[in-house]
Amino acid sequence: MSTELTTRQISDLPTDIQVLIDESSIEGYRMIQRLKDEWDSGSNRFSKSGEAIWEVRHDGKLIGIGGLNQDPYSDGESVGRVRRMYVSKIKRRSGAGRVIVEHALEHAASRFQSVRVRSTPEAELFYDALGFARTDNVPDVTHELHFSV
Repeated sequence: MSTELTTRQISDLPTDIQVLIDESSIEGYRMIQRLKDEWDSGSNRFSKSGEAIWEVRHDGKLIGIGGLNQDPYSDGESVGRVRRMYVSKIKRRSGAGRVIVEHALEHAASRFQSVRVRSTPEAELFYDALGFARTDNVPDVTHELHFSV
């Protein structure tokens, strides 16, 4: 049995998303419940130009999810935002979060001029390590990464 992480871009929410909803809610986070609510309502399905969403599994079990949207707080379509990112608590530091963000950045590089994040305090060092710069001059943004032109 493989113990490798598998990541894939998805076009529908995983049928086992409730596991992450329940776990994230226990931790006090609502981003995965919001993901499901927005998906169900059709208000955000990561389907606009440049957008995508990925799942990560370990031995077939869903352990993480995260997407890339056009930044809804920015004017225009040149800024992306990593959103609805969550990795199961027992699988943090396994590389699952890193692989989601790396996929998002690779996807974003030819589609956006920059990518923004609003990080939790616990994840600030994670985004620092991925090359994002901390910022406090943009509302609702803690980190930003600009692509070379």
